[in-house]
Amino acid sequence: MSLKRTAAELAASDSKKPKTNASIRSFFTVPKPTPGAAASRSSSTPKFNKEAWVKTLTDEQKELLKLEIDTLHESWLIHLKADLVSKEFLDLKRFIKKEIDSGKTIFPPQQDVYSWPRHTPLNTVKAVILGQDPYHNYNQAHGLCFSVRPPTPAPPSLVNIYKELAIEYPSFKAPPKQGGLLTPWADRGVLLLNACLTVRAHEANSHSGKGWERFTQKVIDTVAKVRTNGIVFLAWGASAQARCKAINGQKHLVLKSVHPSPLSAARGFFECGHFKKANEFLKTRYGDDGEIDWDLNVDPEEAGL
Repeated sequence: MSLKRTAAELAASDSKKPKTNASIRSFFTVPKPTPGAAASRSSSTPKFNKEAWVKTLTDEQKELLKLEIDTLHESWLIHLKADLVSKEFLDLKRFIKKEIDSGKTIFPPQQDVYSWPRHTPLNTVKAVILGQDPYHNYNQAHGLCFSVRPPTPAPPSLVNIYKELAIEYPSFKAPPKQGGLLTPWADRGVLLLNACLTVRAHEANSHSGKGWERFTQKVIDTVAKVRTNGIVFLAWGASAQARCKAINGQKHLVLKSVHPSPLSAARGFFECGHFKKANEFLKTRYGDDGEIDWDLNVDPEEAGL
């Protein structure tokens, strides 16, 4: 299967009528784009003069926010720029700078902290999967929740996610070599967002309570506000569910269950049906082209490696 089409192309057909008697295979097949729709969607994106905005920053702000200026996708930056210059966020960046300057190893690598907006521009978001803390060992975290780079094998929670997919879609096959790379989902419009975006090496939750939670809550609220045609929030575990309390259930779909961790998955994650339910909802809002292809057996080059 080719993954040459990205979420930007998949988001192009909000109004296409759904086909009747669609097979399960349709959930694993990338649909064809609707001619002309992508252009109309991109034209509705607010204009943003990034260079002019940067000129309004102080020298210290430019230094502290260099990563955001260089790597935060502009579709998100236009909505998050006010938060970036807030006292809370600048204090967070001062804390991270102090960590790095003192020789601490921080995960994910700096260039990957904002992988989630790079792979999933705001105007392409169809679903949001909420995680908590980045993985804190080498060659794991790369800015997408639950995802790890090869050759690192899929962590236990992701293995359980694969098991649930196989329950819902018997034709689903986990990636070869115990792979755990989820960039294909991100490229198809699944925002893979952790509550905290960084962590100190080998110290779980070491950056929690420093300001990331406030920022990523703004990300969630922005998605709910901007994606007016409706998207799906997959809230697994109490922490994720708390972050979705303000979501308008008339406009969006919030799917709740226990976390897929081995400690809790058997208490309601298995057979939750969330992947099918997500596609059923998206089909009503966007037509067949709105369904998410959950297949992960792709060429590594096409997956962004």
